[in-house]
Amino acid sequence: MFDFLKDMFGQILLFFSQISGSLGMGIILLTIAIRLALYPLTLSQSRSLAAMRELQPKLQELQKKYKNKPEEYQRKMLELYQEHKVNPLGGCLPILVQLPFLWALFYVLRDLPNLVGEEETTFLIWNLSVSAAEAGMSFAYLILPLLSGLTTYFQMSLTSTSDPSQRMMMMIMPIFLTYISTQFPSGLVLYWVVTNVFSIAQQYAINRQLAAAKKGEGAG
Repeated sequence: MFDFLKDMFGQILLFFSQISGSLGMGIILLTIAIRLALYPLTLSQSRSLAAMRELQPKLQELQKKYKNKPEEYQRKMLELYQEHKVNPLGGCLPILVQLPFLWALFYVLRDLPNLVGEEETTFLIWNLSVSAAEAGMSFAYLILPLLSGLTTYFQMSLTSTSDPSQRMMMMIMPIFLTYISTQFPSGLVLYWVVTNVFSIAQQYAINRQLAAAKKGEGAG
């Protein structure tokens, strides 16, 4: 299954690269195609996260009320989820479903020279098969890792709750991703940046859609 996905993504990337005349544009087009294909999962995840955000004040009240009774707190929390028909794992399952696709794409982008040839891997100011670390941390090659961290922060801010641990993760994760992005080929980092930018726009639209639906329900 994994080899099938890897070969499929490789062929699709070659197709997009040929019609656009650029490997970099091929990666961008492939990224957008993947995000559109995964839109139903993204919408499901966003609905679950929105429902969890709404329950945060009630969960915090339960935490305070039953702070010395952990078993009672767990029972009341489950009752609250059932009452509001919220699945606490609803935001995680779509991510797990996407993992095989992401891993397959990772290996495709990691092996770009073998896929298209070393001379075809240049896009704008980058060799997409070279990492920032391999390029001596030059400013040009640090642009994509910095964008990786920045766009990750903005994406996480659109789905964050008032949970303190999540706020801490919003600070740590972008820094971590900026660092590891310096170790990955620029083609893979380009994919991640485009994924984040598209996801930010998509999440903004979904949040507006969910807010309008909630407002409609309140008016009704």
